[in-house]
Amino acid sequence: MGLYDRYLAARVRLSNEDAPNHIALVITERDLLEPNAYGTLTSFLRWAFDTGTETVTIYVSVLDAEAIPTLRQTLSELESPREVAIRGPEADAPADAPVQVSIGLGGREEFAAAVRQIAEDAAAGALAPDDIDESEIERRLVFRNQPDLVIKTGAERLSDFLIWQSVYSELYFTDVNWRAFRRRDFLRAVREFQERQRRFGR
Repeated sequence: MGLYDRYLAARVRLSNEDAPNHIALVITERDLLEPNAYGTLTSFLRWAFDTGTETVTIYVSVLDAEAIPTLRQTLSELESPREVAIRGPEADAPADAPVQVSIGLGGREEFAAAVRQIAEDAAAGALAPDDIDESEIERRLVFRNQPDLVIKTGAERLSDFLIWQSVYSELYFTDVNWRAFRRRDFLRAVREFQERQRRFGR
């Protein structure tokens, strides 16, 4: 680790503000075709947990649905420091591990499925309309945790990412592409998060 990296790490560690408890990373299937893409992903997880983060969500946007099985297989072999839960468009169970991976499961699709479940339960008499609130919706989402910080590499666009969960997240965009993403880029994101005044919609 270089001198500048050590400097950034010290600023993060010595800050009076907490590091993000939950970090989300937005990448694309194309990013994972880059050389050493999975090695960088393993390093990213290590960097996050080293700063005190408890949950990391990795959102892989997918243009070609046929690529999902291959991505799932490769990501299931990821050398992760914590347990990994991978979910795709067919997900029927929540992601409840410290590392949560979404492959091609868009936020609108996830939200629509939750609403559909609520409508089915209401029609069956198992759920009263007055009982439908934010917590009831969140209970039926695949990815239930709300990220504190969302990091997007390469472009200022999130696409169809966790549209319910990230409404109060701090967004960090970097021009650095995934193939060139380094520890210092991660630490810069965390440091900027610490310097922001979060308003949670207020």
